[in-house]
Amino acid sequence: MNKTIAQQLNITDFPFTVEDKDGNRVYWEDSDGWWEKREFDDANDLVYSEDSDGVFEKHRYDDYGNQIYFERSTGYWEKRKFDAKGNEVYFEDSIGYWEKRKLDAKGNEVYHEDSDGTIIDKRPKSKAINKVAKARKLLKQAEKELREAK
Repeated sequence: MNKTIAQQLNITDFPFTVEDKDGNRVYWEDSDGWWEKREFDDANDLVYSEDSDGVFEKHRYDDYGNQIYFERSTGYWEKRKFDAKGNEVYFEDSIGYWEKRKLDAKGNEVYHEDSDGTIIDKRPKSKAINKVAKARKLLKQAEKELREAK
């Protein structure tokens, strides 16, 4: 059996921790020999962790620090997309759940749709849609008038 870092260094004061130059905890070990290692990117975002039980997690981020991907050693994963303002507009996971969102200029949710069948649409109807509806109404009215004239 391999020795843990604390065992190799003959550490007796637990928990034993190691931090990087930015103060991120990159290693933690308890007196029973259970340990966790972590890796961070240049923006101090957690990108990988694993422990002595073999459990690991992977994380990816976009250029703005939003977490866009997460994966666990169990096979579970999540994907996310964000708009230019950092609002989450899409989510999907390995279980099959997904959701889409649209927001207005103020950041208010105006549309939501998900894999459970939920659709919430608060978007104002466009002028084109209103014109089509008005044209259909006028056509029905004209057809009615023609039938009555016969």
